[in-house]
Amino acid sequence: MPEGPVIQRMFAEVADGYDRANRVLSLGIDVLWRKRAAKVAEVRAGERVLDVCAGTGDLSLHLSRLGARVVGADFCAPMLQHAERKATGRAGRPNFVCSDAQQLPFEDASFDLATVAFGIRNVESPVRALREMARVVRKGGRVIVLEFCKPRLPLLGQAYLFYFRRVLPKLGRWIAGAPNDAYDYLPDSVMKFPERSEFTTLMSEAGLQSPRYTVLSGGIAAVYRGEVQA
Repeated sequence: MPEGPVIQRMFAEVADGYDRANRVLSLGIDVLWRKRAAKVAEVRAGERVLDVCAGTGDLSLHLSRLGARVVGADFCAPMLQHAERKATGRAGRPNFVCSDAQQLPFEDASFDLATVAFGIRNVESPVRALREMARVVRKGGRVIVLEFCKPRLPLLGQAYLFYFRRVLPKLGRWIAGAPNDAYDYLPDSVMKFPERSEFTTLMSEAGLQSPRYTVLSGGIAAVYRGEVQA
């Protein structure tokens, strides 16, 4: 896996076309996945939510529309600049903070809920990031992770792998105008990242209680949930 500064620079260089590429490459399904993650999180109006690896703010904005008081954190300033522009003029808009997920600048038990969508696999130490998320969430609060995984149905799995490895990198570079190998890194990172029960093991290692997951779209993505010990 590339080191943090390399990933940071990679995302900075594709920030301008990031949202456009997400919508096209996922056929818009990524929007539904974020809504499902918010549903699994059981977000309630007035709750304090930290959205880690917030990127251009899609999940942060959705959570704020549900009435949550949201802070979006990401270590890539150009991505957050896009998030700020998207949030301009919105009532109850999120606050955005430039921060590393592995060293969050918040006090213990500052939030009711922490989320991360398609970002945990980009962190050098996912367990350390999960521990930080658990630290800043109150006792009895929730940690929610939305991440890609690999479908296990034979025909879907074969089609997915072909698209992910052969089509997505070229299409992503063209749509986003990527001057780097960000869209080669994407499938590589997904293929290597622990998923399903392997990821819930990481959640347990980070101290989260009762970790479980729900697969989405035939196993292309999954939502994970764990609780902070009361």
